[in-house]
Amino acid sequence: MSKKIAIGVTNLSFHRVTASLIANVLNSMGFEVNRIYSPHQDNFKKLKAGEVDVLASAWLPSSHGVYKTDVEEVAPLIELGLHYEPYALWGVPDCVPFEEVADVSDLLKPNVVQKMKSNIQGINAGAGITRFSIAMMEEYALTAAGYRFLTGTEEDCFGAFEHAVENKEWIVVPLWKPQFLHYNYNIRELTEPKGLLGTIDRAVLLLRQDKASLFTKEELHTLDKLGFSNDIIAELDYKVSRCNESLDEVTRNWLTSHGAKKGFLP
Repeated sequence: MSKKIAIGVTNLSFHRVTASLIANVLNSMGFEVNRIYSPHQDNFKKLKAGEVDVLASAWLPSSHGVYKTDVEEVAPLIELGLHYEPYALWGVPDCVPFEEVADVSDLLKPNVVQKMKSNIQGINAGAGITRFSIAMMEEYALTAAGYRFLTGTEEDCFGAFEHAVENKEWIVVPLWKPQFLHYNYNIRELTEPKGLLGTIDRAVLLLRQDKASLFTKEELHTLDKLGFSNDIIAELDYKVSRCNESLDEVTRNWLTSHGAKKGFLP
């Protein structure tokens, strides 16, 4: 009889990729895995309520640290693995000259305001990049200069960037690594000297301590060894999101090719 476990997955493409890698590893351990997809804050709320046993992936300390602290008011957590090292950024396509736009404050130059699309299209409201970007709009007086930050879906954000690149338009994209756009485009990061975009985080699996007994010591050790990279996740994300390949097949194939020698699989 298989063991059952529920994974809370933040419902963005690269999080789905990472959770699929983890689910395949858990399947190899004999677990029956139920993936439950939710927006950022809801994912942590479900971990706090015990509706999920583990969460993939928490970005600590900058993006999701405040959510982790809230969960630990009622349920101590164990951090496992280092899935990748994510960070938030504002970027521009390579059609935007470095000498004209290198720093976020350069967006205020009159000639740049004229050329740059005024809408800065983000993702959902609970994302770290969204909180950081809203603060930047105020701190850099970008709203007063005519820019608007918009929340929306993944495709709202990514589609706006891809459409602008196709039409050689200037655009700012509030983004992060890893993400599949980086696999297909040269996105130049803008310098942000005020430090409002947070730090380089650690992407980890969060396990409720009261669920640790589901695992043997060896299984916990394996989960703690799981390490990928920003580039690996971006490439797998691209295969799923833009090449329409099957999520679990893409991650299973990667694990078959690389997982055994890394000790991720039996």
